[in-house]
Amino acid sequence: MNKKKGILSLILTAVLIILLAYTCIVGFGPTGTGASKNIKLGLDLAGGVSITYQVKDKNPTDEQMSDTIYKLQRRVEQYSTEATVYQEGDDRISIEIPGVTDANAILEELGKPGALEFQTSDGQTVLTGADVETASARSGKDDMGNTEYTVELDLTDDGAQKFAEATEANVGKQIAIIYDGETISSPVVNEAITGGQAYITGNFTYEEAENLASTIRIGGLQLQLEELRSNVVGAQLGQQAVTTSVQAGAVGLALVFLFMCFVYLLPGLASSLALLIYTGIVLVILNAFNVTLTLPGIAGIILGIGMAVDANVIIFARVKEEMTKGKSVRNSLKAGFHKAMSAIVDGNVTTLIAAAVLWFRGSGSVKGFAQTLAIGIIVSMFTALVITRMIVYAFYAVGIRSEKLYYRPKKPREPINFVGRKAIFFAISLILIAAGFGVAGYNAARGNGAMNYSLEFQGGTSTNVTFDQDYTIDEIDAQIIPVVEKATGDHNVQAQKVEGSNQIIFKTSTLDLDAREALDQALVDNFQVDESLITFENISSTVSSEMRTDAIVAVVIATVLMLLYIWFRFKDIRFATSAVLALLHDVLIVALFYAVARISVGNTFIACILTIFGYSINATIVIFDRIREELKLAPKGQDLAYTVNKSITQTLTRSIYTSLTTFITIAVLFVMGVSSIREFALPLMVGVVCGAYSSVCVTGPLWYVMKTKIGGKKKEAEKSGKKKK
Repeated sequence: MNKKKGILSLILTAVLIILLAYTCIVGFGPTGTGASKNIKLGLDLAGGVSITYQVKDKNPTDEQMSDTIYKLQRRVEQYSTEATVYQEGDDRISIEIPGVTDANAILEELGKPGALEFQTSDGQTVLTGADVETASARSGKDDMGNTEYTVELDLTDDGAQKFAEATEANVGKQIAIIYDGETISSPVVNEAITGGQAYITGNFTYEEAENLASTIRIGGLQLQLEELRSNVVGAQLGQQAVTTSVQAGAVGLALVFLFMCFVYLLPGLASSLALLIYTGIVLVILNAFNVTLTLPGIAGIILGIGMAVDANVIIFARVKEEMTKGKSVRNSLKAGFHKAMSAIVDGNVTTLIAAAVLWFRGSGSVKGFAQTLAIGIIVSMFTALVITRMIVYAFYAVGIRSEKLYYRPKKPREPINFVGRKAIFFAISLILIAAGFGVAGYNAARGNGAMNYSLEFQGGTSTNVTFDQDYTIDEIDAQIIPVVEKATGDHNVQAQKVEGSNQIIFKTSTLDLDAREALDQALVDNFQVDESLITFENISSTVSSEMRTDAIVAVVIATVLMLLYIWFRFKDIRFATSAVLALLHDVLIVALFYAVARISVGNTFIACILTIFGYSINATIVIFDRIREELKLAPKGQDLAYTVNKSITQTLTRSIYTSLTTFITIAVLFVMGVSSIREFALPLMVGVVCGAYSSVCVTGPLWYVMKTKIGGKKKEAEKSGKKKK
């Protein structure tokens, strides 16, 4: 890059930062298109629509209710991945959809849940709604090249077999689709349909095709439902929570900015400018793709920031190593970016694999987390490998070439004997895990439960209260929530306002008769509430057993795929196995921290565990990448323990700095945030510390043990802990 291109690159960087800042703060046009204020927020941050259905069938079974809830959950995710569906009482189902305010429009689009049947012309029922997996509107071209719209049906395995027999026997005849006794479509069977997938064609507009598909989707429920009530509900967290979170994010970014500039000088400034661009691009993408942002989503963004910084730290640590060898600034920059490439790509790809599996297999908040995580990973790779590179080369091109601005000379560090201390490190991990299980078991034996499950996991009680005045969310947080917590003994109360009324819905752990009476009296004494305007309903968990199964299956599949990828890239199953074991080590310790600290286990627990899942594997990859490189460069006969110790020591600074920068962003969130934010941030901080410990002290020695004990290299085992002088 010559001087002219360097100046142009710096001007483009400045323009891009200003443009992104203007877009995020102000936006364009009368509605502020692109502005951060227009990002779709979840129920916890902005509120939405709440709809309650009454089951028309008498005495529905638990299995029928569970199946209906799960199918509704999958369907309302078309509005938001953060939508929740849960059981209320014995025969009611509630749906909460964030980021929308028109309940009537949702009801019209979602459809009225009722009975669906496919009948032949002589009235024989060949399929029911339960045989339909899903239905969707599709567009295509007819023989004349004109756009036509169809409805695509995906059938269950049982439905596919029944439909194949029915269509084979009724070629040239109609099979009517009947919903709640009304014929909504009567397509003619052109041929036998044996693949489990059918298309309904006709002179549809897109709206007509989508309405038909929606009706078929909602008719595929085991139970018939009727609308009982619908409300627009306010945010669960007040404006103070949103404001402090934004402020904490800004402060965290500023501290990371200063840290990078102090440690890495001019390259640190380049990476900090790239981090500003990263933040702006992520916010614009969240807006453009209509992503619903909630606390779990914020976790994905935090992880993305950590990985964006991590990539730059890897690069500049390599640059400093090259300059320490006596290379020029230009050659050191070139070699640094080149040598850092494999670690950055492998670390990000493994995490992206996890995000992709969580998106396709997960549901609810898991899918929302995966979405923001994937966006963060892709943007962080782009900014680190393209934007940072462009800026730092531009600095050099315009004449800023003094070595003092690129690194501070340091004496090379002697390899630290991590392998020789492996017994101590393994013992520390085992003691922590055993202690965690011991405390969890003690709590369970006392009847308090091994984990402090929130109502998202075990259900609870929904209390609807009509007050004599309209309270704001911040007033609810400050004045009413403490009274409810004291009366119920639950310190994880969720509150939602019903817009256009003085009603507030409180969701707590399950309340027995004494607790309900205590809450009644507390509300009457403190707020002069009319006791007759207080109603209670037991509600199921918002994270259904099916959703938990989806999450577990997704994590297992992601782990297997990451193991296979690492095995493929490093050509050694022991690298993959030790990486996965270290990952499980970190996740287990964080989960046990929840048990020991009695932190509420809810949606944020899922987000926290998944965040550590991505963070931990990325940290391990960096060290393994260096071990792989050193194995190729090591002279014949060099002690394997020395090679491992050298590799860990060389990457030690990176491990500390990356963990520190990520820890800073979360710690600021913990210090400045409201109680619900702090409860979310604390386990994340523990996870970051645990991830740093395992990547430095556990993964390398664990791989060494596998390498020397599995594969017949007994002679290398005898040399463990020795350094080559």
